[in-house]
Amino acid sequence: MNQAQTLVKALNALAKSPQFSNSKALATARKDGNVDWAHTKARNDGFNAEVDGCETLVMKDGSVCEWVSAKISYAARER
Repeated sequence: MNQAQTLVKALNALAKSPQFSNSKALATARKDGNVDWAHTKARNDGFNAEVDGCETLVMKDGSVCEWVSAKISYAARER
């Protein structure tokens, strides 16, 4: 879960920006070599930014950076 916690810190700092978007979150995630992109893509099948907000990111250690719309932030979770 360490991998998710590290990325969550970076994403939540970015989420405080008035210009924050799913695209910016993904750009930040692309810089993190611990994101499992195949599982992330599968997890977000049917994703709609207008409805869902931001994508959930799956990490190589199995942990997850999950978008919590009510808090307008990410949370680290076990898969």
